[in-house]
Amino acid sequence: MKPRIIAIIPVRFASVRLPGKPLLPMAGKPMIQHVYERALSAQLDQVVVATDDRRIYDVVKSFGGHVVMTDKHHPSGTDRVAEAATQLSADVIVNLQGDEPLLNPRAIDAAVAPFLEDTSLTMSTLAHEMTDIQEIDDPNIVKVICNLQGDALYFSRSPIPYFRHGYPGEYPVLRHIGLYVFRKDFLATLASLPPTPLEKSEGLEQLRVLEHGYRIRVIRSAHAAIGVDTEADYQKVCRLMETGGPDA
Repeated sequence: MKPRIIAIIPVRFASVRLPGKPLLPMAGKPMIQHVYERALSAQLDQVVVATDDRRIYDVVKSFGGHVVMTDKHHPSGTDRVAEAATQLSADVIVNLQGDEPLLNPRAIDAAVAPFLEDTSLTMSTLAHEMTDIQEIDDPNIVKVICNLQGDALYFSRSPIPYFRHGYPGEYPVLRHIGLYVFRKDFLATLASLPPTPLEKSEGLEQLRVLEHGYRIRVIRSAHAAIGVDTEADYQKVCRLMETGGPDA
C-alpha cells in the first residue's frame, strides 16, 4: 500500500534578518503562498502550513490553504513540524522550508521517491552540486559529503571536502538543500533527542541525526533552491520571478 505523504511548512513571523518574510509580496502573492502552491504541484497527499502567528494563519486561510497553529516556543522548524504531525494522518512527512519560493516540485518528488522502495529508510534530504568558489567558501551555505551508498557523512558551513591538490577535486562540492523527509515515527523520535555537540558548534540541527547514529539519505537534485534570508535575497528572488529565471 502506498504511504500517505504530506508536506508541512513550518513558518514563523519573527526573523532576525528579515522580519515578517513569509508575508512579503512576490509577483502579487505573499511568499508563503508561492511555497504552498509549488508544493501542491508535487506528488503529495496534502500540504499544511504550521505556524505560531495569527497573521500568517489568516493569510494562509485567505488563499484556501490548510494551516494549523503550533506552540510559540519551538527551538527549530523540525520541532514545529513534529508538533503539527501529531494532528495529521500521514506515514511520511516532508518538511519544506517556508522561505524557498522557487523550489521545484520535482525536487520534492525526488526526495520522497526512496521511501516508496526502501522500507528501512527513515530520513532523506537534498543536495545540489555547486562550482562557485565564493559560495563554497560562504559559511551561510551548508555543504554535505556522503558515503558510497549516498548517505550523509557530515554537514558543515566550512568547505568540505578539503582538496589537497586544489579545486576542483575528484569529489563534487554539494550544497545542502534544507528539505527533509521523515517517517512519521522517526520524526517523533528526532524531536525527543537532545541537542548534540557538533549540532551546537555548526548551528545545524541535521547533525543531531548523525551524532545519534541515524542515517540521512542524500538525493542529488538538478534543481538549486534559493532561500530568502536577507533583503538582498528577497530582491533577487523577486527579479527571478519577474524574468522567469531558475525554476520561476
